[in-house]
Amino acid sequence: MNIVELFQKGGVTMIPLLLLSILTLTAVIERSWFWFNVLNKEKEVASRIMDTSKRDWIAATEIARQSYDQPIGRFLYSPMRLQDPDPELFRLALESTADEEIASMRRGDKILEAVIALAPLLGLLGTVIGLIISLGSIRIGDIGTASTTGVTTGIGEALISTATGLVVAIFAAVFYRIFQGLIFNQAKIFRRTGNELEVLYRQQWQLQHGKALPERLS
Repeated sequence: MNIVELFQKGGVTMIPLLLLSILTLTAVIERSWFWFNVLNKEKEVASRIMDTSKRDWIAATEIARQSYDQPIGRFLYSPMRLQDPDPELFRLALESTADEEIASMRRGDKILEAVIALAPLLGLLGTVIGLIISLGSIRIGDIGTASTTGVTTGIGEALISTATGLVVAIFAAVFYRIFQGLIFNQAKIFRRTGNELEVLYRQQWQLQHGKALPERLS
């Protein structure tokens, strides 16, 4: 049985399931490419900015500006570009940018969530429709005779849509959990790197302004 026959025997709900599978594949490819670029460059960008900021704040700011195409670059550049902000404003810039970046990393989540919810239901609906059609052709007097052979085949074909819906939903769920794990890990990286940068800035600000700063409550 080839793919065309499979879709023909699966019933009318195979068409929306096909659309959902295309949406899922598109979201997975786009997010996978995004995360590949992030994970491939993030460590190097963060290390360069943090190492340089310990020696030359202006040079570190320029490195962050040049890395603006990376989430970690935008995150670190947002407070560094401010003109002599007080430490609280510096921290606020870090937190607000982190929220924006994490939110942008969730792009595609709604599609995968919708597929996870809808695909099994559409598959079940296709099976129910197939069963109604198959069982509707049975007459009481035909039960147990050779005329019911085709009904058995029809019931088996009706289950194709349920299986398809489950496969699409499972595929979407696997990648959804992977992407959620990457986002969670990214939040930890932002928090750790941001705290290190804030400590460096607070030390420099205190030296420049000669003021003792209260310790942060974490």
